[in-house]
Amino acid sequence: MKLRGHTRETLLAYVTAQCAHIVPDGREAVFRAVADVHLDEALERLHRCINACAPWRPDEFNVLQSSQHTAFLYYLANTIWRRSGDTEAPTRLFLMNKAFNGIDLFYEIAMPEVFYIGHSVGIVLAKATYGNFLVLYQGATVGRHKDQIPVIGDRVVLYPGSSVAAGSVIEDDVVLSQGVRVINKRVPRGMMAFAGAGNELVLRPRPDDLLAEYFRL
Repeated sequence: MKLRGHTRETLLAYVTAQCAHIVPDGREAVFRAVADVHLDEALERLHRCINACAPWRPDEFNVLQSSQHTAFLYYLANTIWRRSGDTEAPTRLFLMNKAFNGIDLFYEIAMPEVFYIGHSVGIVLAKATYGNFLVLYQGATVGRHKDQIPVIGDRVVLYPGSSVAAGSVIEDDVVLSQGVRVINKRVPRGMMAFAGAGNELVLRPRPDDLLAEYFRL
């Protein structure tokens, strides 16, 4: 994968400098050493995601493209944690993602292999089940309540300000329109959910060609 404007070494230096700016505790050398070990695997994961997302140029990572930067910081944090159990470097990357991109995406969360972020600001994602080919927009929220954990299927779109909480089940090929709240409810496969009266949902069939806007399926 081409690193636009960077080599592997300058990208590593860039991320280390970002870390030193957000968490100025003098431990950037330790962070760099850990990130160096896991950078290639994180970039491989990012490469698969970029190549599957239709709005992004295949085989190219632009660290100045904020949505790609968001995914990169998550993949690096999650890869470090999964492979080594280290929490210090992933925590720094988690804080960097919050500061730079306005997203709350903890490194322990198992995001799908492919996900697309339209705008990252205000997205909050809890530990839940996330299906592949997920689309997220600004202000989208997924929240658990005690032992009630949402389940989100494949090819789901969460438009701005939508939320899924508690024991909700969002089946495959569902779209939540802007501002829709789904709390302890099930949305059937292939439906587009709109806000109705009294917190009820209005369901209509999802447009068949919607995902072509986001993914190379």
